[in-house]
Amino acid sequence: METAQELMTLIFNAALVVMIMATMFGAGLSTTLSALGGVLKNVKLLLLVLLAALLVRPLLGWGIAAGLSLETSAFIAMLLLAACPGAPMGAKLVMTSRGDVVTGASLQVILAAVGSVTFPITASLLIGAANLGDDIVIPILDLIKTVAFLQLVPFAAGIAVRHWAPESAARWRPSVAQISSITLLIVLVLAILGSWSTLVALIGSRAMLAGIIFAVVMLVVGYFLSMGDKVKRTSTALIQPLSNTGPVLAAVAIGFGNDPAILGAVVAMNLMQIIVGVFVASYMAKSRPAPASAAQAQMAEALP
Repeated sequence: METAQELMTLIFNAALVVMIMATMFGAGLSTTLSALGGVLKNVKLLLLVLLAALLVRPLLGWGIAAGLSLETSAFIAMLLLAACPGAPMGAKLVMTSRGDVVTGASLQVILAAVGSVTFPITASLLIGAANLGDDIVIPILDLIKTVAFLQLVPFAAGIAVRHWAPESAARWRPSVAQISSITLLIVLVLAILGSWSTLVALIGSRAMLAGIIFAVVMLVVGYFLSMGDKVKRTSTALIQPLSNTGPVLAAVAIGFGNDPAILGAVVAMNLMQIIVGVFVASYMAKSRPAPASAAQAQMAEALP
């Protein structure tokens, strides 16, 4: 039994590493320097999005967890998810909503890159401030090194390939996206298998309610802490509610030994975020025409 559990843990960790690196490499392959430059030039919009993701988001997660009096494992899960913005699926939601794909995808990538460095620090500060227990310690330096290596290095490599060898980038994107999707599925399945009893117990719980409330409020925050027309505002809003689960799962593995209770709460809350995001994006798409710009359509197809 122990051998089977050890094998499952080994496969989970390996799939997690491949998923994170493939996702960020694919994001780099899909990102042009001109698109990034255009977003970075809009300093006010960038600062507003960063404010929402790096300050409002963590505080909101803490407030919801405390307000709903979540038990310790769910409380930790909420804080970890709230501290980690930049989910790749955020860009997919923008595409689904027929929004401003270039702006949404570029900002999502920036959030993922910045969040890879700030996440361990923010999560540690939140858990410490919440007084969840003196025995809870997050290895900040180990997480920073691990997450930065798994996210920033492949992302930079992807951008370099896109810039210097665009034909290779276009050729590799479908395969990298497929690897990312398959390994994400493996990670989710193994996470569910490893914590299925916790997930069943969480059905209809305050933990799932916390995930729903968090996603809804972050959509509103993302809309108002933005600028531009309605399409641009809704596009920046859609990248805010979802959490970048790769680093979160890495933190659960490194800092909490893949604790089934925390892992189950992370999966449950993240699922609620995704459901809310998909519902809102699909609803928005009903009142919008298909992307008129060939550049937007090309960018949408290129998303990992």
